[in-house]
Amino acid sequence: MSELYQSLSHSKWDCRYHVIFVPKYRRKTMFLELRQYLGPVFHELARQKECQIIEGHLLPDHVHMCIEIPPKYAVSSVIGFLKGKSALAIARRFKGKQHNFEGENFWARGYAVSTVGFEEAVVRRDIREQTAFDQSGRF
Repeated sequence: MSELYQSLSHSKWDCRYHVIFVPKYRRKTMFLELRQYLGPVFHELARQKECQIIEGHLLPDHVHMCIEIPPKYAVSSVIGFLKGKSALAIARRFKGKQHNFEGENFWARGYAVSTVGFEEAVVRRDIREQTAFDQSGRF
């Protein structure tokens, strides 16, 4: 097998996904300090789930990422984890809340996901070219 594949105890795998999700009500909320803060937060959260963000871009009203998720995790659970924990981090840092008792949500409920397959270069280029005019949102 190629070195392209990673391995778990009983399997070889290469599972990459193109994921898009938006803030609640598609508000254009991700600017300047929030953008710079969220990139490292997403990378750290992905590492906690043994995932790797290959390419990512934050636009004012949505997030694009190409993420590698081991087959032992469901895509929905990893995306739910990323969205939930990043919303808590945003509330703590920017809203001054230590707990989220009011049930405020930063991200909308859904997300879009597709498998990357052998077109990874195309997906990565599309993510990079989302905003050719704005380079500050890359993570």
